[in-house]
Amino acid sequence: MLHSFKHKGLQELYEAGKTGRIDRGMHKRIIRRLDAWASASRPENMNIPGSDFHRLQGSAPIRDTVHINGSWCVTFEWDDGAENVDYVQYH
Repeated sequence: MLHSFKHKGLQELYEAGKTGRIDRGMHKRIIRRLDAWASASRPENMNIPGSDFHRLQGSAPIRDTVHINGSWCVTFEWDDGAENVDYVQYH
């Protein structure tokens, strides 16, 4: 379940199906990930092929991440659902 968003573009994409804050070429892939979170009962449910699901080291609070494309990832905290869902670029 998705509880809250840190990235406004992700929230717009999830709620309205479009946003100008994220490259259009990534919308479909991100929407698939967000839909998976909406039905997930635990963070490990996001460990789908090609997602490179893993826990971020040294982050407090604990955050997990899934790969979207290139260096772009969606990160999240988990407390009975995904919280503070963010869209970040790692180098």
